Amino acid sequence: MLEPISVSLESLNLGTLAPMLVAIAGGLGILVIDLIKKDLDKTLYVMLSVLIIFVDLGVVFGQQIGERGFFDIMLIDGLAVLSQIIILAASMLFIPLALTSKRFHEYSYPEFFALFLFMVAGFQFMVASDNLILIFVGLETASLSLYTLIALHNREKSFEAAIKYFVMGALAAGFYVMGSMLFYALTGSVEIYKIAEVLVDSNFVNMTVLLVAASFIIAAIGFKLSMVPFHTWTPDVYEGANAALAGYMSVVPKIAGFVVAMRLFEFMIHLDVVWVRDILYAAVVVTMTLANIMALVQKDVKRMLAFSSISHAGFVMAAIMIGTTQANSALFLYWILFLFTNLGAFAMLWVSRHKASIWHERFDHPYEKFSGMIQIMPVGAVVMALFMLSLAGVPPFSLFWGKLYIMSAAVNSDYIILALIMAINSAISAYYYLKLIVYMFLKDPAENDGTVYMRNASKPLQTIIGFSVVLTVFAVLAVEPMLEFITNYVQASGF
Repeated sequence: MLEPISVSLESLNLGTLAPMLVAIAGGLGILVIDLIKKDLDKTLYVMLSVLIIFVDLGVVFGQQIGERGFFDIMLIDGLAVLSQIIILAASMLFIPLALTSKRFHEYSYPEFFALFLFMVAGFQFMVASDNLILIFVGLETASLSLYTLIALHNREKSFEAAIKYFVMGALAAGFYVMGSMLFYALTGSVEIYKIAEVLVDSNFVNMTVLLVAASFIIAAIGFKLSMVPFHTWTPDVYEGANAALAGYMSVVPKIAGFVVAMRLFEFMIHLDVVWVRDILYAAVVVTMTLANIMALVQKDVKRMLAFSSISHAGFVMAAIMIGTTQANSALFLYWILFLFTNLGAFAMLWVSRHKASIWHERFDHPYEKFSGMIQIMPVGAVVMALFMLSLAGVPPFSLFWGKLYIMSAAVNSDYIILALIMAINSAISAYYYLKLIVYMFLKDPAENDGTVYMRNASKPLQTIIGFSVVLTVFAVLAVEPMLEFITNYVQASGF
């Protein structure tokens, strides 16, 4: 007769689950409040969400680096803590945007905030584990919540976007499961560190199976990071989501994807599995270049920013392929700077949105809509121009420093050609960013029915955009301390 296995609470180390439990309990609490008392003002749910995320952030800061918990599937290393800080900081920037005019009715539903907190918990599970099963659970928890958040926008394009994202996400989930199954068949483990140990001990005997497994995982993560050729859903989904949520989607799901990619691929790169590096190299170059070329021909600013974010993801993925401490630190620095700039740019699209989309039969944000913005809304035009210059990598704005550090990491690792390709892509991207500036500053306002379109800016929206502007303009003062902070966490993870 088998003896029952006794597990002590101390050995479970449930403190490693605390940040996710805070977010999940907060989401359930919001649903319970709505059950007890209907039709409460949305400001209550906004404040509750901010408070819950703030408590979550405090718990993350309080965690002990180097611990494992919950049957050793939770891993609290520097990478997990750093990425959770970025995810929660971005979420705290996003939630106050709900305190706007009634342009977007989804913010009046308590379910929106509950789903948002469940999504955040899903991302936290993804980054705080090296167990392939738990990463999958986090991935699906976050994805299913995000599909629903997009559909809550309740427009024809939103339903289309949610369905496209759901179908492509389901395909990515299938790829991920297939890759994980092959890794398990090959090594007998779903823990990434044990997979690495077994592969090293066996001297990579079954290279064909490993190639197939890694290809499936690269495809799955490629979907989440919108890498070419798995990017086709991105512009349509961003277009269908509300502008602020599209900005959030361009940053937070990708940081979770980057962390998973770092855990999965960097041990192979360090062990000189050459074809993994080659596949990633090709994916990085194609993603950067093709996304830039497609952004050049877009007629809608939101779709242009969607292709732009694909190109930036390719740029940052290069750091994972390089695999040094300097490159990984540069990745996080780049993405923190990108977070503020890109969320600010999408928030400016929100300011310019009008419920009656009369500008264009197909697009909500055609370039013509921004014609002569300097005459209609001078401050808005200057702010949007700052974000565009930063995205283009013009010094001294924030993303210039991010690009500089990643390119220097490439040069220091003898990837000279890659650094040149990055520089050329930055030059190409300057064209479509400057195109919007030309429309705003050098063209006369487009004729319309007399409606003023630039009046959606509420105080919370202006505040968040203000934060973004300050960091975009004065990033040079923050880069060194941020890089030092990031490098401490990256080195604590052994990356």
